[in-house]
Order: sequence, then structure tokens, then C-alpha cells
Amino acid sequence: MVTGEQDSYRVPNASTATKTDALVRDIPASIQVIPRQVLEDQRITRVREAVTNVSGVTSVGGSQSVAGDRFIFRGFAESYLSGGNTFVDGFRRFDYQGFNLEVANIEQLEILKGPTSVLYGQGEPGGILNIVTKQPLATPFYAVEATIGSFDFYRPTLDFSGPLNPDKTIRYRLNAAYQNSGSFVDFAEREQVFVAPVISFDLGKNTTLTLEGEYFNTSQVEYFGLPAADSVLSGRVPRSRFLYDPDARLEREIFGFGYRLQHKFSDNLSVRSGFRALLQNYEQPSFYLELQPDNRTLTRVETRFDRSDRQVYSLQTDVIGKIQTGSIKQDLLLGVELSWLNDTRDIFFSTIPVPSIDLFNPNYDQPIPRFDEQAANERGVQNQVGVYAQDLISISDNLKILLGGRFDFVKDTYGDEIGGVSRQEREDTAFSPRVGIVYQPIQPVSLYASWSRSFLPNGAAFRNADASFFEPTKGEAFEAGVKTEFLDGKLVATLAAYQITKQNIVVSDPDRPRFSIQVGEQRSRGIEFDIAGEILPGWKIIGSYAYIDAEITEDTRPAFKGNTPTNVPRHSASLWTTYEFQTGGLKGFGFGGGVSFIGDRQGDLENTFEVPSYVRTDAAIYYRRGQLGAALNFKNIFDVYYFESADFGFVSPGAPFTVLGTVSVQF
Repeated sequence: MVTGEQDSYRVPNASTATKTDALVRDIPASIQVIPRQVLEDQRITRVREAVTNVSGVTSVGGSQSVAGDRFIFRGFAESYLSGGNTFVDGFRRFDYQGFNLEVANIEQLEILKGPTSVLYGQGEPGGILNIVTKQPLATPFYAVEATIGSFDFYRPTLDFSGPLNPDKTIRYRLNAAYQNSGSFVDFAEREQVFVAPVISFDLGKNTTLTLEGEYFNTSQVEYFGLPAADSVLSGRVPRSRFLYDPDARLEREIFGFGYRLQHKFSDNLSVRSGFRALLQNYEQPSFYLELQPDNRTLTRVETRFDRSDRQVYSLQTDVIGKIQTGSIKQDLLLGVELSWLNDTRDIFFSTIPVPSIDLFNPNYDQPIPRFDEQAANERGVQNQVGVYAQDLISISDNLKILLGGRFDFVKDTYGDEIGGVSRQEREDTAFSPRVGIVYQPIQPVSLYASWSRSFLPNGAAFRNADASFFEPTKGEAFEAGVKTEFLDGKLVATLAAYQITKQNIVVSDPDRPRFSIQVGEQRSRGIEFDIAGEILPGWKIIGSYAYIDAEITEDTRPAFKGNTPTNVPRHSASLWTTYEFQTGGLKGFGFGGGVSFIGDRQGDLENTFEVPSYVRTDAAIYYRRGQLGAALNFKNIFDVYYFESADFGFVSPGAPFTVLGTVSVQF
């Protein structure tokens, strides 16, 4: 459910933290909401761009990489192999090759910091991103939009909604987007199609059934970045450099469907049930490149082709009740979640040597051998049952206590017929509690503190070189903060301090890139500040600052102890502001701009190289009047050469100066 003024940068309610439509100021946790208006003003086309507005959240990979969208929350990177910490309407996304996310049907993004296993089961302790999608409207609404930009960027979208019968008991919404784009990287083209239909039925006065569908198809040229050589990090290699096979493409197709059923027995008792199925398949060729001592020759170490099919089915049922005993109010939540994941992967290799390529003078005419030997036929299955309970106790109007706990049972099965790994099974159980308190000395100020734990089984998707399972990853967090409202609630701010520890970390094996290893413990401490809202009529702002002190505090081998985790900046900040004239001849005309800063980051777990800090500046001008709208967005206006992140010894250059022009019609 989404409430509040959706043309504002401030959203007072969010459902992610408690699975109920609670006021953000009553939640003993840091939760930041990025509303649709911010996405439109900044002309966001990838979710990875949007998280820049939130403290303590950064992206992994690059905007041109085939690895999809992945994120780091408070120094802890989400793992797409184990399901990740990205959700859509409360359901875990479970994308295998990174999170391929479309923004066309997003109403708002909700980021909940800290461990979330109490309600969402397995996950990293840093936080989660929950995408709240657009829902059917009772009033007819039609919007068509087209964006054209630098590097042959073309993107039309449509958003239609309204009732299907005179009583408005049947409503629909259809969002669709098509994108065909080049890139600042040579050969790195992308084409994608997205369609998301939704239809809602009022089955009586107190019952609503919503049916949802999704189709997402992506085809893009294989690209993972540039090697982390001194010549690259210093900017001597052009960011347009391409080192892969121009004919190798990642093909990915996703089908999703499900339902949500809500029934209200009374004002104090309701039940809801939801089901989501996600069917994915992809084909991806990969080149493992190794930079030679001359710092210019890249050996094609291995040529590989992956073909994967994944099916994920999730069922959630929640009972929500309200109890009042004297002056004490209780908001109760009881829930159960069942999920089943089936993942099949065929891996092929080429036994024919692949020609090397020159970093400074690449030759793309060399013949690339195709794949002639199947090396693996992996199948992983995960079954999970979670039972949870939560009680938000309002002792008085200004004192609230949040209690919750969840018990999870997870069974993983893994086998590889061709690779010679016999069927293996592992069962894990965990109890994940949460305790929090909120005290409001005056109505606009909320002081809060919380303690919580997280749980993450490392099952079928992860394996050691000997194909054995890893121990579950567990986390524990302490957090305290203050939330304030200014200007009669139009402007809100959150200041938070935390310490999170995570045991049994799984990371990529530096000696065997296709495998993983388990190290000891990571600790992350930090301070965060977020602000969002409207300072004056028409003047909106969203900003953040984060300080993260992350360290590997224990290790099963001495190599990593004392090191900083990959891609975690000690300092990061962002600021974006817009102003729109409210009256007169310039009414509807607006302009805005912002800066984002990411500090130095370690490029690998061994801390052998650093990814340089950067400051990026963006700007926008727009006009919205009646049914028509037009906008020009300028990104990286000073053409800074920067790197978004590092992964597997490679760095991902950020886009140079880019212009996007958009026209829209609503009727």
C-alpha cells in the first residue's frame, strides 16, 4: 500500500519494515523511501542509479555490465547466488545473474537498513531494497513517454490504468517499456522489452483479489569492465575500450505471475495471502581475462558458456490484528512463508586456445572458438519454511516497543552429473529475533534503538572447490538513532549509528575464480544521515551522508584479517534539489541539480589496489503544464572519468557526459 502525496520527496508511510502500513517515524529502524517523483526528476532508468540518494547503499558492477543490479548495504554486499536482498512487493527477487530490474512500473523504492530476517528470512545483515510497484487506479489514467539520449539511447514507455466496469470494482494497470541503446563502451549494445499487467477485483465489500504478471527480455553484448591496471586506474586507457567478443551476447528472459488476496473481517482483524512465481532462463558466454606482466596483453584464460533455467515459487500468508487493553494498543502480525527454488545450469567450455588481446590496440577480427565440451550439469534445489510473529506495542502515544521473531527451516540439495558431484543435502534452521523501542519526547522527534539478528544459508548456489556446503552466515546488529520532522512535517531527517557483525562470510576464491571460500567475521560500524522533503513550496530536496568503518576482524587464514571489504567507501554523500515555479507565467517550469560523492574503495578482498574516489554532478530542466511535459537531464556534466566499482580484478568505468531528452503526455 502506498499513501501520501506522491508528487513530494517525502513519504510518511512505508510497509517494508513491519509488513504493515506503518508511519516511518514509529519504526525503530532507519528506512528511506525514494518516491516516484525522484525517479522522474532524475530520469532514472536503472535502479542502481536511484540508490545513490540513500546513505550507506552503493552498487556493485557497472551500468554497462551484464551482471545486473546488485547492492552493498552498510558494507555488506548482497549475493545474487543466494537469493539476494532485493524484493518486489515483499517477495524476494531471486535473480541468478544479478538483479535485472525495470523502473517503468515502480511506485517507490523502500530501503530498510539492518538485519531483516525477522520478517523476510534469509538475507545479508546490511539491509534490503523493496520495490513497491504501481497498482490499478479507480480513475482513468493514460501516460505515454519517450526518452532519447546520448549513445543512441531510445526508450518509450506507457502507463495505462482505470476501471473496467461502471461500479469500478474491476480495475487494471498496464506498464510497458522498450529500450534500445548503445553505450559509451564500444560494441556494448542493449535491447530490452518489459510488460507488466495488473488487474484487481473487489470480491465484495471487504475482499480484494489482485492478479499480476511480468515479462522481461534482455539482450546485450557481453561486458564486465576493464582490468584494474595502473594504466586503467590512472585514466590512460579510454573508457570506451572493449576487450571481449562483439558477437557474444547475454540473452535473458523472465516470466513472473502471482496473486494477492486481502480480506477484512473487521476493523481489527484482516488476512492477506500472496503468491509469486518467477521463471527465468538465460544464456551467457564468458571470457576469463588475465593481464600479463607487460600490463597490456590480456590472455583469454578460459572460454565458457552458461545456460540456466530457474523456477522460484513463493507463498506468503499473514494475519493482522489490533488489540487494545486499557491505554495499551497492540498491532499483531502472524505469518508463514513457503518457498521452493529449482536451479539447473549447463556449463560448456572450449578446448581450443583463444587469441590474446591487446589492452591498448585490440584486434576484434581474431576468430573466437565456440563451445565444444560440456563441463557441468548442475542442479540445486532449495525448500524453505518460515514462521514469524511481530507485535508493535504502543504503551502510550509517545512510547512504542516492537518485538518479533522468525523460525526458518531450509533444505538445500545439490548435484552435478557431468562434474562428478553426487547428490548432496544440507538442512539448516535458525531463529531470528528483533527488539526495538521508539520514544517521542515531542511529536516531531523520535528516538529509537534496536537489536536484531540475520540468517543466510549458503546452500546449492555456493560451493567450495571440493563441492562441499558452507556453514550458514549469521549476523547481529545494534542500532540507535533519531528521526525528526521540520516545517510541519514537510521535511524529514534521520540520523543513525550502528554496529553489525557477520560470521561465516562467503567470498570469491582468489585462487579459483569459479569457486568460493568461507572466511571468519566482518564488522561494520557507521553513522548515516538522510534528509528529504520540501523546504518551500516548489523547492524539494533529498540528500544523504554515510561513514562506514568496515573490516574483516577474523579469518580462517591470516590473509584477509584487518582488510577492508571490496567496494565499501569510508565516506559517501549525495544531494539533489529541484525548484518548480508555482505561479505566474513560469508556472510549471523547473530546474534542479545534484552531486554525488563516493570515496576511495578497496578493489579486492586482498586490498591490493584502490578504486579512486569521485564526485559526479548532474542537472535537469523541465516543464510540466497540464497534460504535457518535457525535460532535459544532464548527467556527469563535467565529464569526470570515474569508476563505479570493482569485481574479480576488473573495474567498471562510469558514463561520460550524457544528455537525455524526454517528452510525455498524460490524458
